[in-house]
This record gives sequence, structure tokens and C-alpha cells, in this order.
Amino acid sequence: MSAYERCLDELRRRPAAWLVTGAAGFIGSNLTELLLSLGQEVVAIDDFSTGRRENLEDVAERVGPEAAARLRFVEDDIRDLDACRAACRGVDYVLHQAALGSVPRSLKDPLRTHDVNVNGFVNMLAAARDAGVRRFVYASSSSVYGDHPALPKREEVTGEPLSPYAVTKATDEAYAGVFRRAYGMDCVGLRYFNVFGRRQDPEGAYAAVIPRWVGRLLAGEPCELFGDGETSRDFCYVDNVLQANLLAATTPETAREHAVYNVACGERTTLNELFRLIRDGLAAIRPEVAEAGPRYLDFRAADIRHSLADIGRAARELGYQPRWRVAEGLAETLRWYADDALRRRPAAV
Repeated sequence: MSAYERCLDELRRRPAAWLVTGAAGFIGSNLTELLLSLGQEVVAIDDFSTGRRENLEDVAERVGPEAAARLRFVEDDIRDLDACRAACRGVDYVLHQAALGSVPRSLKDPLRTHDVNVNGFVNMLAAARDAGVRRFVYASSSSVYGDHPALPKREEVTGEPLSPYAVTKATDEAYAGVFRRAYGMDCVGLRYFNVFGRRQDPEGAYAAVIPRWVGRLLAGEPCELFGDGETSRDFCYVDNVLQANLLAATTPETAREHAVYNVACGERTTLNELFRLIRDGLAAIRPEVAEAGPRYLDFRAADIRHSLADIGRAARELGYQPRWRVAEGLAETLRWYADDALRRRPAAV
């Protein structure tokens, strides 16, 4: 039995109380769904600045009324310390996913990015400390590696950040380390590498590349690639991220002063390869996209050329083993988007 299977079995036998921040977002809603399906009590907080109400509606529909009754939703902002304190009351574990994502958005609006990602983060840390939670698990980012050229990326070696978003995530890691040393608070950071999957929003100016391309292909519009398409990323299916969060929350404490782990697949995919995988996968559902080609644009400011994670530390200390490779995760994701598009299509009259 794997570490994750043992974790799931233990949670089914011993329910706990969890707080998920950013619970109406992409990763937060998937975490909320998984926890409810395991019999856990869940407090969920979101202000819907980027999260979507329909994500929580979908969660409730998927888990059923009995499990949904164990969800307490709080519509509020993590920049409100009193709201954070109220949400943390009686909670065993915090899974902090709330943030303003996107490098381009942070370049356009660094003040709001800092306010949410740093001030809101410190509010959550302080509230969790005062509530005496067992462990505080938070979403960091591969962007903290900045301009350091070495591959694969190892947790102990970072470079200079290339965007305000990257600065906020590096600052969050520093604050979590201080709270552990100064207050004895158990904090674990997860550096996500290009997460994708169901419920990732394909709309808006700052949509991630996979849902944006899926949306454009389904709409018969060209997909835009920044640069020559040979930029590469370590894409990670959302179910791998769910595994990492639950393991990070429940694995016995490590000896590290401040634990931070890469969460990825440990394999590189170029944007050209990714486009072909998406196009060919959708063509099996929508044959008309089979001949679509990308449109190349200039390289984007603050973009990292290549990214690849060393996931050895997470494997050794948490028992993390990504079950979903890129092609497998994409196949599941494309089916979800195709089904979602059908659900949203207006009924014929």
C-alpha cells in the first residue's frame, strides 16, 4: 500500500476538520470535493474575486447531499483578519490555496497582488497560530526559482525572482519559516509546477495555457504561443496536487525547520508538444479541430524559458508519487471540458 493509500484510509477512519481557502477556485474546489468524499468536515472560504460559485455547486452535486452538509462556506476576504480567525476556529488543518495568481497580472497590478498574497497570507498564518491548528499547508510556486538556470529545480537552490507574483510567493515561504521558528507552528509549503485539470477557468485575460487553448480550439479560434514554442514546463495534473496536499497535512513532522516541497511530475513538455497533445486529444471529440495550428507571438515579459522539478524530496519525506502523467491527465481534462461545454450549451427551442 502506498503512502497516499494509507493516508486516504486513515482519513476515512478518523475524520478531522479542515479549512480550505480559495475553495471556489480551481485547486481549492477539487480539495474541498476530495475531503468531503472522505467524510471530513470542511470550512471553505472564498471572496469570489477569482473563484466561481458554480465550482462549489458542482462539488455539492458530485459529493451528494449528505457529504455536502458537512461543508460550511464563508464568503469573505483573507485580507480581513477577523474573517480568518472565525474561519480557523475549531479547525485541525489549513490548506491555504487563496491567492491572486498569474505573472502577467502581478506585473500589471503589483500592489493588489502583494496585498492578497502577502498580507492575506500573514493574516491566515496568525489566525491559524492563534487557533492552534495542527498543520498549515500552503500553496507556493515554481516561480520562486526565478532566473536560476539549473535543471531540475531543487528546493534548496533559487535565483532572483522575475515578477511581483514570484516575490510574493518567496515572501510567503519566508514568513512561514519565521512562524515555525518563532511560534513553533507546523507549516509546509508546496511549490506547484503548472497545475492543470478539471474546473480550471478557460476564460479571462489571465487564464492558464491549457484551459485557454482548449477554449479557443473548441470555439474555432487560433491558439497563441509566446515565443517559438520550445519553452518547456513541468505540467502537473490536479489529482497529483491533491495527493501532495493530503500527504503534506498528515505525514508525521519531518526534521526540517521549514519544509518546502516541489509538486510536479518530474518531466518536461514543450509548448509545441502540449499544443499537439491538446489538439489531437480534442480531435477525437471534435474532428473539426484536427487541422488547427498555433499562432506564434513574441516572448512574454518575465517568462521562464524552461522548468523541470526534482520531486525527490517530496517522494522521500512525504511518500509523494505522481499517479498521473501529462498525457493521462490531459485526456481526463479534455473529456471534462468537452462535457462542460455541452452542459453550458443553450437548449434548443
